[in-house]
Amino acid sequence: MLFSPMTLGELELPNRLVMAPLTRLRSGEEGVPGALVVEHYRQRASLGLIVSEGIYPSPAGRSYPGQPGIVTTEQIAGWKKVTDAVHAEGGRIFAQIMHGGRVSHEDINGGHQVVAPSAIALEAETRTYKGKQAHPVPHELTADEVPVVIQEIVTASRNAIEAGFDGVELHSANGYLLHEFLAPDTNVRSDGYGGSPENRARFVIETVNAVVEALGGNRVGIRISPEHGVQGIAENDPADVRATYEVLVDTIAPLNLAYLSILHNDPSGALVQDLKARFRGTFLVNTGFGVVTSRDEAISLVADGHADAVVVGRPAIANPDLVRRWREGLPVNEPDQATFYGDSAAGYTDYPFYEESRN
Repeated sequence: MLFSPMTLGELELPNRLVMAPLTRLRSGEEGVPGALVVEHYRQRASLGLIVSEGIYPSPAGRSYPGQPGIVTTEQIAGWKKVTDAVHAEGGRIFAQIMHGGRVSHEDINGGHQVVAPSAIALEAETRTYKGKQAHPVPHELTADEVPVVIQEIVTASRNAIEAGFDGVELHSANGYLLHEFLAPDTNVRSDGYGGSPENRARFVIETVNAVVEALGGNRVGIRISPEHGVQGIAENDPADVRATYEVLVDTIAPLNLAYLSILHNDPSGALVQDLKARFRGTFLVNTGFGVVTSRDEAISLVADGHADAVVVGRPAIANPDLVRRWREGLPVNEPDQATFYGDSAAGYTDYPFYEESRN
């Protein structure tokens, strides 16, 4: 079943392998994807769906040097070349819209104020254009500023459609802004956006609704990662986690989104499968950063009904023709972690297709 077609929103996917959003940092200081980025995505068009790397929706939302945006005319035009190349190869691609929240620095985002749900710094260093520096204490968004940020995400989502993307994925995982609102350690607000699970889920719910109103539900997916303790996120109370994500999923389920994508190390476990049942729509799973998803695991997750499709990262990095290799049981390239981040073709567009690997 992993290699059988499926419907996602208004798209027909030829298989159920989805390329995970992968931070690769090859778009320069201006955040404009160039020819190298075009070729990288073009090579991987045989995957059922490509989800782009996280794209910042506003200068303040930029998390990393070399990360692409979708704010300026030049950035939109750069992405149009990417989507044209993917579509020319018969592929489908969603843009992951990612506001980094407190995972940023003024020396990365052009001097803009770093924002978050609460004025709590991420206790870590980050690589900036001026060397490694500690993350700053972010500005706590006021109740009046929250709708402005939501509108920035809506505008970026509209820009993504203008750039030729088939839809957008809202990044509500991995410790970035939307996830920061959900988690009790990064959101200690006392207003309507903090405190109870319902209040902490409110910002994400309002963002999803606003983007759906702009694009239609069939062009909008969302990615979540409950209990994924990265970048200072601490979702350690199982009852609170369940309450928070049940509120979120129950509220967005009627919007008929293109999909819900969940990153979790136990995709067949009770929490993930309960959220799947509540969502009642196309459900994608990604087993997380700890263990690389294997061919057999991906096949089982779909065959056993735990997911409609499987999101894979490192296998897609190293194998532009992953679908063929896994379908035919062919040997695979191993990813070179040393080249995951950088600005060159090495480890980005130079992984061989199977025919080339036999020469």
